[in-house]
Amino acid sequence: MVSSRTGRPPLQRVTRRPPVPRPPRDNPVRRLYTRARRAWDRPLTAYYLILGGSLLITVLGLVMVYSASQITALQLSLPGSYFFRKQFLAAAIGAGLLLLASRMPVKLHRALAYPILAGSVFLMILVQIPGIGMAVNGNQNWISLGGSFQIQPSEFGKLALVLWGADLLARKQDKRLLTQWKHMLVPLVPVTFMLLGLIMLGGDMGTAIILTAILFGLLWIAGAPTRLFVGVLSVAALIGVILIKTSPNRMARLTCLGSTDANQCWQAVHGIYALASGGLFGSGLGASVEKWGQLPEAHTDFIFAVTGEELGLAGTLSVLALFAALGYAGIRVAGRTEDPFVRYAAGGVTTWITAQAVINVGAVLGLLPIAGVPLPLFSYGGSALLPTMFAIGLLIAFARDEPAARAALAMRQPRFGRKRAGGPPGPRRWNTMRRRARVARPSGER
Repeated sequence: MVSSRTGRPPLQRVTRRPPVPRPPRDNPVRRLYTRARRAWDRPLTAYYLILGGSLLITVLGLVMVYSASQITALQLSLPGSYFFRKQFLAAAIGAGLLLLASRMPVKLHRALAYPILAGSVFLMILVQIPGIGMAVNGNQNWISLGGSFQIQPSEFGKLALVLWGADLLARKQDKRLLTQWKHMLVPLVPVTFMLLGLIMLGGDMGTAIILTAILFGLLWIAGAPTRLFVGVLSVAALIGVILIKTSPNRMARLTCLGSTDANQCWQAVHGIYALASGGLFGSGLGASVEKWGQLPEAHTDFIFAVTGEELGLAGTLSVLALFAALGYAGIRVAGRTEDPFVRYAAGGVTTWITAQAVINVGAVLGLLPIAGVPLPLFSYGGSALLPTMFAIGLLIAFARDEPAARAALAMRQPRFGRKRAGGPPGPRRWNTMRRRARVARPSGER
């Protein structure tokens, strides 16, 4: 080895290894987004959204009905929990209807379409008979059941139109008749106009608007041509203008749109006052000021305003988010099914609940005229709650009937004391709370 001039051995060059590429850092935001997207795409997502969203809306509605109706009940010399107890009874009956509808097969739903339609028409005719029908707030749309219990048949007309219209369009699609405009319109449009005429005889234009929205929703899902859709919409708009022009009460509601005159538009202005005084988190449950006689119909049509005053912006946005989730789940059920009846019925129910929620919230916010329709599942009113909960049961039944959802439900193992099937013979063993080794599951919903 040759030495250097300094007498030291020469330095050996160290060969550098190529740098090892570092693994990319795990972005927590992207990881959270991936998990949320996987959960969103699971087969039972629509089922959980419909069941959980409707349950939360109903429970929160019961709380707000109790809070918003106490003062009104005391002013009528009634117990403070009077309206809450009636709403709770209606919710209990509605829960039974929801469970019944969610367990019924699709064939039975289709079989009930004509009886429900005939019963609704018969009750709406009885409403117009003197001595049987009664007027509430100027609308002749109620039948007294004795005591303090009343029923509004027009609310059941919404459910009847959804079921009957879905069955009609499904049968015509099976026969390939929907390509002809006369089969798409007849008899769907004439029967709907008959229901609208019976409702408008009592002066309830709010319910008539909801039925019109359901009709357009069914025609849209059926694939009506644009010119046909625009033609029916133009006729309906013309009839609506005539009905508004000929009624001073409806004209007054239209002029209150965006008005700040409390003398002329008392209810609309005080609804805005309630929302404005709520702030971010509200004044507290039960601490509303507007419900002390300033805001008419605080527990029915304007319960959303009381919610904004007591629960603030956070409470109102939570309610809107629940309705948005419910609407998305309904659209998802209608879009993923192969059964035409399920598609039309799910689309009709989703249109019904979404349109009614938009009209109610828009009126409270001052963006739409006050139509006098309740907030679905939220406002006080048993006649509106019962058919709506039955319609929610329809959506739950349709969501469970999807092939992927059925497979996911079939994969579930029995828990909490049920014996496992398929195990070796031996002494009886029960599930406990011990941590067990995870068993590989096929892809699907847990």
